[in-house]
Amino acid sequence: MALGPRLDIRQSQSLVMTPQLQQAIKLLALSNLEIEAFVAGELEKNPLLESGGGDDGSPIPDGIDRDVEQPTLSAETGGADDLIAQGLGGADNPLDVDHGADTFIDDGPADQAAMGSGGGGMDALSGSYSEDAPDFDSFAAPDVGLQVHLMDQARAALGDMDLIIAIQLIGQIDDAGYLEANLLQTAHALGVPLHDVERVLGVIHDFDPTGVGARSLSECLALQAKEADRYDPCMARLLANLDLLAKGALPQLRRICGVDEEDMADMIAELRGYDPKPGLRFASDRAAPVTPDLFVRPVKSGWAIEINSATLPRVLVNRSYYVELSHGPQDKNSKAWLADCLASANWLVKALDQRQKTIIKVASEILQQQEAFFHQGVAHLKPLTLKSVADAIGMHESTVSRVTSNKYLSCPRGLYELKYFFSSGVSSSGGDGGAVSAEAVKSHIKALIGAEDPQAILSDDTLVDMLRAKGMDIARRTVAKYREAMGIGSSVQRRRQKALKGKAA
Repeated sequence: MALGPRLDIRQSQSLVMTPQLQQAIKLLALSNLEIEAFVAGELEKNPLLESGGGDDGSPIPDGIDRDVEQPTLSAETGGADDLIAQGLGGADNPLDVDHGADTFIDDGPADQAAMGSGGGGMDALSGSYSEDAPDFDSFAAPDVGLQVHLMDQARAALGDMDLIIAIQLIGQIDDAGYLEANLLQTAHALGVPLHDVERVLGVIHDFDPTGVGARSLSECLALQAKEADRYDPCMARLLANLDLLAKGALPQLRRICGVDEEDMADMIAELRGYDPKPGLRFASDRAAPVTPDLFVRPVKSGWAIEINSATLPRVLVNRSYYVELSHGPQDKNSKAWLADCLASANWLVKALDQRQKTIIKVASEILQQQEAFFHQGVAHLKPLTLKSVADAIGMHESTVSRVTSNKYLSCPRGLYELKYFFSSGVSSSGGDGGAVSAEAVKSHIKALIGAEDPQAILSDDTLVDMLRAKGMDIARRTVAKYREAMGIGSSVQRRRQKALKGKAA
């Protein structure tokens, strides 16, 4: 066969990730707060998009399409896969809205969060004051970091070369308040004698908080003991043998320190009052509160699921502005740009609506599968997989995974991530083929250990027998794995800890 260039025509099928499809997939994985940031960026880029109104009583301008009402639990909604299959996004028709749906009334959790009390009172959901009331948090002094706090004290106590040494040392103190620097290397780097660095470090040890600048836990506790005038030879020997204290070797410690049981108990109680990480009290990073994306509340007919509209932005398409621009003088490129803006705006509104429907559909199936949890607690949580939910609602497993990522559900039992309801199962010992969720097993283990007698600590083998008596066929290594995952020590460690607590008490 001769080799040479030629032209062939072939027909094949391939999956193309259009920009609209990529955007729909991206929106599914975002939380409500992330959606708010994403929409803010779209509002800046697209002049035909408007932020919605109406919740606060402000009228919506003429010519602007109202966005979609929150989907109800009983609505027959399609998933993101249906949206993609229908090829929507380029059409200029508004979404169909079921104005007759009345599953949710205007006193749900999301509505209370959006309206507040209306008269300067406290917000019904978060407990914070509305805009009309004074914000007491605004009067609080800004957080001062540990480095700034130490530098202020160094400038007041030191000067000249000593201040330079202090700046060098303070810069190497971590967030917990411990010094990570090598004093000899610091002395060589600054060209000063080692005893000068040690002397400045001694000054830093007198700074607030007590214990800052220590190079070990023993030194940190020793500084606090000196401050409390409790640093005697017995306490010094105890701090030099903290490893024995961690092991619970109290008889050996008493011999080393030369004290009796009562004095040892007093010394241990004194150590418990010290702060092993004094610098953390100046940590400026505060844990941000988690905002729920969904509300689940009991109603007469069962349960109701509602999207948290207080954190979900309302997006509108300003068609009057589009008509004004389209009738003005414009060239071919301007017409194409305007058409792209309109198509993008329509697609975003539809994608956001479809995202809400998909989240409601997935959450409804989770609620149906885990209804015993909402009634009776974590001990009745069932094994659940993404595939089982995807098969039940006719979606792809990856779609369910994106929907449950970074989403939180608020119910009367607390705030839970949607991923929490998916866990592996432990076979039942009843022989009925049933299974128990791993989270339920952990709950039972935690409850059993929490109720154990300090004089009769439960071993892992004993826990296995007690769990099997409850109908959970579980191996000893699985009990140990779950116990360690919850941060619970072994029976030996718990016995030592409770013995130390008993001595300290």
